[in-house]
Amino acid sequence: MNPKDLTVIEHIEELRKRLFIVAVFFVLAMVGGFFVAKPLVKYLQSTGANYNIELHAFDVVTPLAIYFQVVFLIAFILSSPVLMYQLWSFISPGLREVERKATLSYIPYSFLLFIAGLSFSYYLLFPYVIKFMMNLSVELEIQQTIGIHEYFTFLFKLTIPFGFLFQLPVVILFFSRIGILNPDLLIRIRKYSYFGLFVCAAIIAPPELASHLMVSVPLFALYEISIMVSRIGYKKYLKSEEIRLKEEQEAEQKRQVEEALEQQRRQVEELNQK
Repeated sequence: MNPKDLTVIEHIEELRKRLFIVAVFFVLAMVGGFFVAKPLVKYLQSTGANYNIELHAFDVVTPLAIYFQVVFLIAFILSSPVLMYQLWSFISPGLREVERKATLSYIPYSFLLFIAGLSFSYYLLFPYVIKFMMNLSVELEIQQTIGIHEYFTFLFKLTIPFGFLFQLPVVILFFSRIGILNPDLLIRIRKYSYFGLFVCAAIIAPPELASHLMVSVPLFALYEISIMVSRIGYKKYLKSEEIRLKEEQEAEQKRQVEEALEQQRRQVEELNQK
């Protein structure tokens, strides 16, 4: 059966099957995460150790909670390509063949950009923020006693959003490729987009100017990159639309010729009968 001809119930059933596949891969990734989480937790504490930060657990179950949070994060990252592929498979019947092939290629780029966002925030932004906070504590003569739960909560709050924000070029390219967005529109709404990204940076970054600039400037750069990739995607959309219209015109002309030939054939048969 053509996926385009499925009923609403059949679409829901199709979605349920794909979500089940994602859940299976997520569970398998969690199993693998149990082996990776312990060394990763130790590694993620290294930034704090570089600034002589001693992490404390103020609750008996806190280490276990941190361990499972890291396992969950590992499972989400490892299963995200499967999630994106299943999402693509679900919506691909609504796309043309050229669009299906193009959007399928976005999945590895999306995954790599997510990793790039995490890496940028962890290796560049997070150490700077930790250093600034510790120096401020020294200047204010405040002795910090940092809990491991608070440390990892702050780490995740600062890094994970960057993984999603770095998806901006891929998202813009996708919508440009199917004709929903175009570079001219992105240029016209640039100042509003900058304001939205500025607000996102204010939510993510600590209330300090340098940290805020370290967050907002890369986001502005991502938006400009998104405009450039939108030009590429929109040109391909226009080209595919031109090909589609040409094919439709040729099909219509062929249909008209066939109708004319059929009508002529009937007229000849009527004359022969007379």
